[in-house]
Amino acid sequence: MSVISVEEVQKMHQRLSSLLTSLGFECHPFKLGWYNEQVSKHFLLPHHPDTVAFVIISTPSMFEKTFIPYVRTMDCGRTSLDPLDQCMVQSLSHMKKEFPDTDIEIIHDFELTPNKRPRILVQTAGHVSGAVRYYQHKDVGEGHWPPEKKVYGVCIHPEYGGWFALRGVAIFTTLTCPHLPRKLPSEMVEGEAAIAELLKRYNDHWEDWSFRNIIPVKERYSQEQCDYFTAKPADRHTLIDKYRY
Repeated sequence: MSVISVEEVQKMHQRLSSLLTSLGFECHPFKLGWYNEQVSKHFLLPHHPDTVAFVIISTPSMFEKTFIPYVRTMDCGRTSLDPLDQCMVQSLSHMKKEFPDTDIEIIHDFELTPNKRPRILVQTAGHVSGAVRYYQHKDVGEGHWPPEKKVYGVCIHPEYGGWFALRGVAIFTTLTCPHLPRKLPSEMVEGEAAIAELLKRYNDHWEDWSFRNIIPVKERYSQEQCDYFTAKPADRHTLIDKYRY
């Protein structure tokens, strides 16, 4: 285990950002202890609390910059694996090539444990990194939903609103940074009524995607990308065939 300085983490961040921005991704550093403090024992990650990690976010441009070029060059049109998941595995593997002498564990948002639980709660990772704000039922008082209703939380990005996705976490398993400063997420949706409205849009009207526009944004998904994500998984291969030719 090696202890590194805040400045070294900043340099790592710059290197990763230079690599990932061209692919339509962002990355944001955090310490695993911040994440473990927020999750139940089922989701704890078995690393030192000061271990350095980065949450990976796909921005609206990822679809055109990375996914469409991927399906045009790879033979992924007729497999049992999700083409987007395949693309994410390949794209994030470039991080390991950038740091060939460092042990990096990449956990994708779609990975499950043998008990069928997510290996990583990406919303929590995004929140503790300060990259996005994770709005949850606990942020509003009672009375907005029936007591028995399960209310799912939603993350909002300061520049993209809901037009982004949390793709996973890269853990630098042998590097610790005890003094990494914690960045708090921006409060973009303020007040109980506004947060309740966001959660209602996400839970009860998610198909109209209005939750994504809860704040003004600088970029949204293209129409082609919207068509892909609104299509049923079984129908997406038809769209992929169009991208390939």
